[in-house]
Amino acid sequence: MFTKEYIHPSAGFSQVVVVETENTKTLHISGQIGTGNTLELQTIDAYSNLEKLLHQCDATFQDVVKMNTYIVNFNPEIDLPIYRKVRHKFLGDNNYPASTLVGVMILGNRDWMIEIDATAVVSDVK
Repeated sequence: MFTKEYIHPSAGFSQVVVVETENTKTLHISGQIGTGNTLELQTIDAYSNLEKLLHQCDATFQDVVKMNTYIVNFNPEIDLPIYRKVRHKFLGDNNYPASTLVGVMILGNRDWMIEIDATAVVSDVK
């Protein structure tokens, strides 16, 4: 048996869907975007948004098991070092989640340069 909770539902999606069993909850966090006019600023903001949602669900980045990242017009030589620097700031030095990074032509809004979604698992829920 499990329950589902929808966090910050809006037009057509929820920011987080929490699926909880007897002693485990899984957080499915929708793609987070950021503001700013550079990839670095938007990445910092997107990770900050993820962090806020995790904390609202009593979780941290240590609970994240999978992340998907989409970067518009991805140029590995330029964009990857920026992305890795920001990611390291939020995730630390080890125990990284499984990850996928995809270069895309466009996201849901022409101003968005990056979008990151995540899945987290929290054990021993009381």
